[in-house]
Amino acid sequence: MDIKDFKFDLSLTPTDRTMLAEIADMVGTPDGAFNIRKNGEGVVKTSTENIEIRQKLDKPGIDIIIKPFTVAEKVHIPVIITESGVQETVYNDFFIGEGANVEIVAGCGIHNCGDEESKHDGIHSFHIGKNASVKYVEKHYGAGDGNGKRIMNPTTIVNMDEGSYCEMDMVQIKGVDSTYRKTEANLEKGAKMYVLERLMTHGKQEAKTDMVVNLNGEGSSAQIISRTVGKDDSVQVFYPNAVGNNACHAHVQCDSIIMDNAKISSIPAISANHPDAQIIHEAAIGKINNDQLIKLETFGMSEEEAEEIIIQGFLK
Repeated sequence: MDIKDFKFDLSLTPTDRTMLAEIADMVGTPDGAFNIRKNGEGVVKTSTENIEIRQKLDKPGIDIIIKPFTVAEKVHIPVIITESGVQETVYNDFFIGEGANVEIVAGCGIHNCGDEESKHDGIHSFHIGKNASVKYVEKHYGAGDGNGKRIMNPTTIVNMDEGSYCEMDMVQIKGVDSTYRKTEANLEKGAKMYVLERLMTHGKQEAKTDMVVNLNGEGSSAQIISRTVGKDDSVQVFYPNAVGNNACHAHVQCDSIIMDNAKISSIPAISANHPDAQIIHEAAIGKINNDQLIKLETFGMSEEEAEEIIIQGFLK
């Protein structure tokens, strides 16, 4: 991709462009509203007729206001850090109007070639209006050949009005040394939520997830799926909790592949505070299926190539 593909006035390095493609699928100036944050500062911001992005005045971050009944529009809000030692906490609030149907593409990439720790803590709060529908994609990615750590700690708070829908695709691609992911969701009558977390750790990386979904309204429902791969000496801990406070449905599923000397703890919890709450959880941790390896190796693949194909399919 050439820099001319970006129509806004911003000097982007090859590293910047690579990271924007990895975390937000941005290979040029996107259609619709977008905001790019780089090394602790907002560098470019564009609103549309239906989606307004406002810079916060009291703390770092932005407000994204989506008008009621906005349909088939996207918002891109990537964050990139390319300097060693940058540490920030950013607050983003999303206000999605009644009946809107939109996609929000977020993500954070840290390229650290120095010796200092670089860290991004993103606190995202969603206010999803009645009968609105939101797809939220968040990708985390780390790179760089320095000794400085790449740390990302996302906090996500979701408040869903009656009849709304929220789909969240939370992905940690690679290269993140430490992450603590916290999510809280509150669902009103008839609200539906689908969460898919996909994560891979290697080396001595650590990843922890705390997730609480409160099903407060009658007829609300949630499906929470976690798929993770742990390699080398990495450590993962996953704590999802579905809380049924009314007549509702929820399903929590945690599946992990463990390799080498990794350690994985999957501790799903379910809580029912109403006699008509129906909540299910299941969890599985295991090695790559040996029969699958052998089958792929008969096609001429090495063991390493076969493992990579299986992992990619598992995390897809």
